[in-house]
Amino acid sequence: MRAKSKRYKSESQQVSKEPVSLPDAIEKIRSFKSVKFDQSVECVLQLGIDPKQADQLVRGSVSLPHGIGRQKRVICFCEDADAEGARKAGAVEAGVDDLIKKVSDGWSDFDVAIASPKVMGKVGKLGRVLGPQGKMPSPKNGTVTADVVTAVSEFAAGKVEFRNDAGGNMHAIVGKQSFESQKLIENVEAFVAHIKKIKPAAAKGTYIKKVCLSSTMGPGITLSI
Repeated sequence: MRAKSKRYKSESQQVSKEPVSLPDAIEKIRSFKSVKFDQSVECVLQLGIDPKQADQLVRGSVSLPHGIGRQKRVICFCEDADAEGARKAGAVEAGVDDLIKKVSDGWSDFDVAIASPKVMGKVGKLGRVLGPQGKMPSPKNGTVTADVVTAVSEFAAGKVEFRNDAGGNMHAIVGKQSFESQKLIENVEAFVAHIKKIKPAAAKGTYIKKVCLSSTMGPGITLSI
């Protein structure tokens, strides 16, 4: 395990060991400006689900009120009739056969892949390539859709994808440290509200057990929920 830096230790000492309110947590995170880049703010939820059960998995995507402070490189697998619209919406590449070959040959300089249901029969062959990278289009997270132009526009603007990990935890970027406090607050509230809304019917007991916020290089702060 890497030794924690003096900066990290110093910031950790400033964090309350008890849960704090969302506004207080945001203000504390925004005060940690000892690194030379605009850190992302991440929200982590500990969920009361059994990640081994398929009917309790939590995954999807959500557009936050104020975005996440960066654009994503999006490609779109679609028919020629939609390709130009997808490019105008922000796709760095759009098409079917040529794009499938390019990705199959090893090109992966993109963050999100969108696909039309009409071409998923062909795109399916990329499962072994895109699956391990977490980039395979799926209806569950909104990346397989008939309205590819809207999907490209939303994901290019920073639409957040999420899925629980093997421990039942959920991680998502909810903005940048430089964001105004109120914008970060509204993004966090929107993300947590969305996760509550899609609670699996099979999940029993306390659904959201714990919520923490942190900056890219900073310590976690537990929220009072």
